[in-house]
Amino acid sequence: MFFFEIERESASGGGEDQNLLLAAAYVSDAQYNRNVPFETSPRAIRLYYFYNHWTMQVAIYFFICVDLSLALFEEPALFPLPFLATSLAEVLCLTAFFGRLVHFAKVTPQMVFWKDMKNICIMVTIVLTLIDLIIYGSLEAVNVHSVRWSRALRPVFLINFPESRQIRRTFRSIRNTLPDILYVFLLFMFSVLIFSLMALKLFGDRGLKTVEGLPYFTNILDIVFELYVLVTTANSPDVMMPAYNFNWWYCLYFITYTIINTYIFMSVFLAVVYNNYRKHLKNEIRKLAYLKRHKMIEAFNILKVKVGTEFVVTEAQWRRLAKVVAPHISSPHLELLLRISDEGQKGHVDKVSFLRLADLLNIQVVTINIRRHPLEDWMPRVYRSSASLLVQRMVRHRIFVWVYDVIILINAIFIALDERNPFISYAEWLFLSLYIIEILLKLYTYEPRAYFGRRQGTHKMECYVMVGFLFFFFLARKYNSQQILDIVLILRILRLLRIIVSIQRFRVIVTTLINIGPTILTFGGLVLVVYYVFAIIGMEAFHGKVRFSDPNFTSPDALVCGNPALKDSAFARDRYCKNNFNDLASSFIVLMELTVVNQWHNILSETVHSQAAKLYFIGFHIVVVILIVNIFIAFILEAFFVAYSLEKSEVETAIEKKIQELGVGIQEEEMQDGMLVDNVDAKDSGFSGDDGDNKRKDLKGLYFRIASKKYRTVDALLQQMFESEIAPEEEGPSLDEILNFSPGDLYPKNPNFENSA
Repeated sequence: MFFFEIERESASGGGEDQNLLLAAAYVSDAQYNRNVPFETSPRAIRLYYFYNHWTMQVAIYFFICVDLSLALFEEPALFPLPFLATSLAEVLCLTAFFGRLVHFAKVTPQMVFWKDMKNICIMVTIVLTLIDLIIYGSLEAVNVHSVRWSRALRPVFLINFPESRQIRRTFRSIRNTLPDILYVFLLFMFSVLIFSLMALKLFGDRGLKTVEGLPYFTNILDIVFELYVLVTTANSPDVMMPAYNFNWWYCLYFITYTIINTYIFMSVFLAVVYNNYRKHLKNEIRKLAYLKRHKMIEAFNILKVKVGTEFVVTEAQWRRLAKVVAPHISSPHLELLLRISDEGQKGHVDKVSFLRLADLLNIQVVTINIRRHPLEDWMPRVYRSSASLLVQRMVRHRIFVWVYDVIILINAIFIALDERNPFISYAEWLFLSLYIIEILLKLYTYEPRAYFGRRQGTHKMECYVMVGFLFFFFLARKYNSQQILDIVLILRILRLLRIIVSIQRFRVIVTTLINIGPTILTFGGLVLVVYYVFAIIGMEAFHGKVRFSDPNFTSPDALVCGNPALKDSAFARDRYCKNNFNDLASSFIVLMELTVVNQWHNILSETVHSQAAKLYFIGFHIVVVILIVNIFIAFILEAFFVAYSLEKSEVETAIEKKIQELGVGIQEEEMQDGMLVDNVDAKDSGFSGDDGDNKRKDLKGLYFRIASKKYRTVDALLQQMFESEIAPEEEGPSLDEILNFSPGDLYPKNPNFENSA
């Protein structure tokens, strides 16, 4: 719809409309931190808007998900489908990817397109996948089995399309961190090798045996592997026990090894990863900040006119620009932003204020319409009586919340007790009655539509839990189903979530977790890519080596997980048969267990029985556990340092300040303590009045507040911190200088204690 509105506006106007669309494209890029160079011709601009339309982005993600999920239906398959069906689906996905690439080529300059490695990677992957499909299909036609090696390349599409810039940025951080990690890793492996040689000389000639009766520390490769596993503590103290049983003093060797390699080297890994990740992240953020400033300056230069001695953007142009960038913005919201940008109401917006437009549009302001309770209209005398007002004051009071928090805690104690006791069983009905009374009192006190409004998640959860509890409880009584009773128990426990919301300290931590949630999803994409590649390789290399049978089966084949080589092994004895690479889902579960590292050496050693195959598992451990998990920890540390300490941004404060100056603000405390207003489709209203009474009259019941800080991601917080250090009038470096920023430029050449801190 947005694209067609732009088409109509462009068709009805001339060069001025084209300039407006170009400026709006720059502002939209600045708002969403897009860094896509595009042609500035009218046709290219229209194609660029269509390229960034949400339907196109949803479509490309849909085809990426379909392409990745094909591994569930291809041999070895969880849900087998004929090769023709999966190959046609893959060709359809490749066609969509190629179409998206052609669309991008029509938007961006040709020289830029062919120099961009992302585009080259996508084209090469499409060609290689088609070649693999043809070869595999031809061999299958003559009943010759081959390897579908191109399946491991499918995550390339997830990484390299412009929509996945967050995942790509994370991969860049890993790539930039690798050189420094490599030196630490080489030193770490040198330490493992030295200790392995020491172990060979200490224990190799003493005739020691393992629990399984095998020679103890007589092969250097086995020693290196066992000591590498010991770094993860997965085989501790098992690997030490033969030597420790032989001589008490030998434990000093293993203690020394553990201190040096597990605690010192692993801590150094984390320190190096964190330091480099932080350095490269801040360099990326600096680029984003200056690129956003550069795009906003470009937009200003397109629309500026000279008024007196300075260049400005007229109020009419500013309004049109804001409506093109945010077509669904309400008129009251637009007027509020204009009041902030045109503080003196001069009829134009200066450059410094114009540069804040992208940030203003990113801050979600809720337009609120205060509604009266229906009972106040139906029976005003009763609803406004002294007894009714007393009930309403009681419900709005903090003590009412505290009382029900105590009731929930008491209910939790009763849930933990034996429910076969009749007293405990009947007490649940008492708690249920109290919860229903609470909901009815709140519905009596608060306007019902506001109580169930979009932003009253806690109240919705309470009602859903109560309704679900009653429904499943009576269903369980009728059908006597244990599974339904289990659902009832879970719903009862969910009431405890209210405690977290009601305690301020908990709420701060939860809010911080919500703020960093979007960026955590970025690491979810990163882990998905790595897991997918390793899963495909594992399926090709190890599928069929282990087979799962029902635990009740006692046949010889079932007892050894379908592999005679596993006879009398811990793997078969512990019934690890489901830990296999026979399909994508099982492979992901095995990789998750390897990430946790507990018993990972048993899983890999008993599954493959091959020295060379151990490299696959060790490689996975290095990439995921040592590198990606440490980067994830570094991100969590940085995110909490920023999100936990950073106050409201300057722009957000400006909006809140203007809302309060206009006398149309709703504080967060008021929202929680009783006003319970919600976002509605309010009537358009202006700000024509000058004094407070006129403003209130013009607004006709409309109020504003800053909504939940869902836009305050970690990147956004860091970017705000860096932008606050840029002078408002500073033009910034040129585009080429921005793109060539180096992380080393962020740090002083000769650091001392003060500037290092």
